[in-house]
Amino acid sequence: MEQKQHKEMGGNSVIIRLEIHGERMNFGLVANIVSSLGGDIIAIDTIHIGHESSIRDMTVNVADASGIALITNAIEKIPGIRVVNTSDRTFLLHLGGKIEVTPKVTIQNRDDLSRVYTPDVARVCTAIYEDPNKAYSLTIKRNTVAVISDGTAVLGLGNIGSRAAMPVMEGKAMLFKQFAGVDAFPICLDTVDTEEIIRTIKAISPAFGGINLEDIASPRCFEIEERLREELDIPVFHDDQHGTAVVTYAGLINALKIAGKSLTEATVVVCGIGAAGVAISKILLSAGVKELIGVDKEGILVQGGDYSNPIKTSYAEYTNPHRKTGSLRDAVRGADVFIGVSAGGMLTREDVLEMAPNPIVFAMANPHPEIIPGDIDDIVAVAATGRSDYPNQINNVLCFPGIFRAALDCRASSINEEMKLAASAAIASVISDDKLSKYYIVPSVFDQSVVERIRDKVIRAAINSGVARRIPKEYR
Repeated sequence: MEQKQHKEMGGNSVIIRLEIHGERMNFGLVANIVSSLGGDIIAIDTIHIGHESSIRDMTVNVADASGIALITNAIEKIPGIRVVNTSDRTFLLHLGGKIEVTPKVTIQNRDDLSRVYTPDVARVCTAIYEDPNKAYSLTIKRNTVAVISDGTAVLGLGNIGSRAAMPVMEGKAMLFKQFAGVDAFPICLDTVDTEEIIRTIKAISPAFGGINLEDIASPRCFEIEERLREELDIPVFHDDQHGTAVVTYAGLINALKIAGKSLTEATVVVCGIGAAGVAISKILLSAGVKELIGVDKEGILVQGGDYSNPIKTSYAEYTNPHRKTGSLRDAVRGADVFIGVSAGGMLTREDVLEMAPNPIVFAMANPHPEIIPGDIDDIVAVAATGRSDYPNQINNVLCFPGIFRAALDCRASSINEEMKLAASAAIASVISDDKLSKYYIVPSVFDQSVVERIRDKVIRAAINSGVARRIPKEYR
């Protein structure tokens, strides 16, 4: 019951400024109206008190943004009160953007100016010209990542375009900085042409130590990342694919411990064969899964099937070794693990009851999971989602800050499979066996040890796999 109440509250918050004529109304009436319409008053601040009226700011949480208008309209009808304005706290946070560029040193006199800019900066330019590797030590390149999107697959919103994608990319840049000290800059491209995107990213790459691709629709995202990985000498990482895959595998490592199952012996069903589904499947196969079945709109993908998408044709070649056919229900029958990156409501309780004993269900579709964890809590060993209001959120924020921190610190030429597997193991290791439970298989994104552990294990993997071009002194 507590979980459902928490889920329903949501995260929309608004500040409603009220002008109240004290003699004509009871503020308790406002509180009752807000509560009856599903709002939760979390703060009341007095702005001004006059002889005849007062101004107060009332901060209200609502489950859905549409509830804000209902609440303000109802309050307006109360005699003795006027709604001065409403301020959505989320929109206020975004005013003017969420990030800024600040200098590391201040220019206080002409001498500072000459060293920062002309004429002395010419000596630094010449040094880089003579040895391009010095760009890593003498420019922002060594600690800067470009967060790049074309706005075609933004969150659950779909193709909303490059301008509307900017708030997400700015937020990503904030997370890079706060969690791993990585400087990141959002770049949204006003094109959906694959070749133009590749050409543009290559052209701006000299300024950056890594490229984080974000919210680019499938199947173009596969070609864009693959080409850039081949043609650039810096890490290129499509987070929707690999960040999700790394955290999913990390969660599965610990979920299998809870369920008492073996990775190599488990049958895994992946529902939704897009960017995330393909990457999840590949990392699980690399980790040792033998029986992996992919399911999409066409049903179970099987070798020899007629698929319009070449990605699915290729996928069917290296999965489903026993050539199982049928629907999602056929796929999950007897399976140990369900991993969903598809759409809400795809899985039923009856489907889960058909799975092997102690099943593991990762229902990660957002905002609506394939099945609500509360509906199967009594019959699963572990349930996880992509949402923050349920236990075991599979959140790629656990991955990308640390994996880029490691890649930058060892100047990796790429982020390879060994590094991704190491990142998964690092995330899983944050939770000791004595603290594992069915409701705690992945750490909090605010756990500071996550980035530290990822950095250590990923640098070691980069060195061992030969992609590290600099060995940090603690690893020599």
